Amino acid sequence: MMQRGIRETAIISKSGSMLTSMQRAIVVPAEPGKLQVSDLRTREQEERTNLMRIIDENRGRSSALISVLHGVQNSLGHIPVRAQHIISKEMGIPFSTVHGVVTFYNFFSQQPKGKYTVQICQGTACYVRGGRRILQQLGRKLGIRPGETTEDGKFSLEVVRCLGCCGLSPVMAIGGNVYRRMNPKRVTEILEGYT
Repeated sequence: MMQRGIRETAIISKSGSMLTSMQRAIVVPAEPGKLQVSDLRTREQEERTNLMRIIDENRGRSSALISVLHGVQNSLGHIPVRAQHIISKEMGIPFSTVHGVVTFYNFFSQQPKGKYTVQICQGTACYVRGGRRILQQLGRKLGIRPGETTEDGKFSLEVVRCLGCCGLSPVMAIGGNVYRRMNPKRVTEILEGYT
């Protein structure tokens, strides 16, 4: 029997990332392999402890905010808004400043990233040589748009303006591996290598 109610809960996405917000929680009886609300609270406490460790290691440094944000990004894989609020409070920096830095730099992400980041170049050389068709094929195959992550947490899709291989365009990169002279047919073949 399920109980429903409004409470502060941590929700685990299929990619294993945690989101916290006021929302309808579904509490189910304990089943093997299923996370319970108490498990979620424990994970959130561990994340907060890790976040505080990162902040404490960087206190007093002139570049502390960037260092803390890098640490959180490396630890969690993204910088959720709840972490930005904690950083703001603990470091005595206005939330608008913390959020502004997170949203300004492309390296930082507020959304969980997939295991593999797929980057498709849409710079001039790649675009005129078919980069848009490659992006469309990626969207169809992965079922996501740029800036999103697949439900299974395997792939994130990003549009970039240059991968430094203009003479080999159109270009795509997955997890640091660069694929040159791309065409829509190759997209499927390459993605299958990451399954």
